[in-house]
Amino acid sequence: MQDQDTPIRWTVRLTSPPDAVYGMLATDAGRARFWAESAVEVAGCIRFRFPNGATWVGRILEKEPERRFAVEYYGDSRTSFLLAPLTSGGTDLTVMDEGVPPEDWCEVLAGWVSVLLALKAAVDYGVDLRNHDPAATWDQGYADN
Repeated sequence: MQDQDTPIRWTVRLTSPPDAVYGMLATDAGRARFWAESAVEVAGCIRFRFPNGATWVGRILEKEPERRFAVEYYGDSRTSFLLAPLTSGGTDLTVMDEGVPPEDWCEVLAGWVSVLLALKAAVDYGVDLRNHDPAATWDQGYADN
């Protein structure tokens, strides 16, 4: 059970190998396949643009290929992705979001589930679960990134 006194933490099991998963997190094209409409890296920062028109610029904090990727995210939280290779050739991917403002905690907790499942669909099955419709976003109650 998670509570607001601890970092948000979710793990998803992927059939894809760590190099493919890391590519989704650490490249502009990868992030655009599951996370945001665009997420371009410029001078060590990612410029996110979401379907609802929201934007965010977050510094990249860590890049360790096939092992770890971390970025500043909304509310100046620290979001880390930890990749653990599986003997099957797949990856356990854990996201930890630390420093989420209390007023945003519940929404962010649910939001990471949406992002992780969109990542799983994209990397394991080549499917984009998002609707890309600015009139049907999280803000309007849609389960969409």
